[in-house]
Amino acid sequence: MYTHNLDPIMIDFGLITIRWYSAAYIFGILLGWWYGKRIILKISNIDHKIYLKFFDDLITYIIISIIIGGRLGYIIFYNIEFYINNPMDVFKIWKGGMSFHGALIGIIFGTYLFSKKKGLNTFLFLDIIACVAPIGLFFGRIANFINGELVGKVTNVYWGVIFKNLDDNLRHPSQLYEAFLEGVVLFFVMNFILLNKNYKVGHCSSLFLIFYGIFRIFSEFFREPDVQLGYIYEILSMGMILSLFMIIAGLIIYLKKNEKKS
Repeated sequence: MYTHNLDPIMIDFGLITIRWYSAAYIFGILLGWWYGKRIILKISNIDHKIYLKFFDDLITYIIISIIIGGRLGYIIFYNIEFYINNPMDVFKIWKGGMSFHGALIGIIFGTYLFSKKKGLNTFLFLDIIACVAPIGLFFGRIANFINGELVGKVTNVYWGVIFKNLDDNLRHPSQLYEAFLEGVVLFFVMNFILLNKNYKVGHCSSLFLIFYGIFRIFSEFFREPDVQLGYIYEILSMGMILSLFMIIAGLIIYLKKNEKKS
């Protein structure tokens, strides 16, 4: 058993504070940027110089896509009624409210626009992003744990955590489960696929949708549903439903990519 007493503020300068959640986003993007360039150098049959140059430019699109997509996704998928009644709160990102699935849609759309503008292969960039995304997911989930948010369900397992900012119940540290599955495991799976000699463009990004969806659905069984939504049909959380669509989309893309190669 562990009693959670971590401070969500990383550094307090008085007028300016740096939170672990913000640091997780920044560090995840920077580390992903660096590692993405290393991956490009390992992919054969591409012009490394061109893709390295444009990957640097793509990062700006990705950052904007994460912010806009993540915010809109949270508003539409998780709390649309509140934001209809409080439209100015849409812009108060510092109060929280970001959706992974919304950010994912934003990244796909932003990468597509960028690739078409530059005349480059969209799926190649998406494959690289699929390999580095688990880095950001890992740090993001660790930050969720530090913040004491997105808590797990009540349990009696010996590794349970009491989140004092919520109540005195022993709960699953579901954020750490997700950090392990969506971060560590998914990272090794994606990189194994891309660095395999039989790698085909599009496989990594399509399998990312499938594996993330499976891991997320599994994790949701240990996580409390969002208070304002609860369960849909008394069993499905919004995260499960969105992840199910991810799996279906991933399967369709994977099968279509294989058809083109046959």
